Amino acid sequence: MSRKLEIDMDTANRITYLNLKEWRAYLKKELKDHKKGKWMHPEDVVMNMKYIDSLDLIIKAFEPI
Repeated sequence: MSRKLEIDMDTANRITYLNLKEWRAYLKKELKDHKKGKWMHPEDVVMNMKYIDSLDLIIKAFEPI
């Protein structure tokens, strides 16, 4: 027996939007902690900044109207 869960597009977009915002907030917190002295691998610092810039663009596509 196959089980499926279906949600409407607005709900799916809202979930995506909230997940992307949460990830961006986490990356920003990591960078903030790093600036306060917490060690972070140099490559991770660069990648987090790139991810944040990318997330800013993507999040706009999912923002509720």
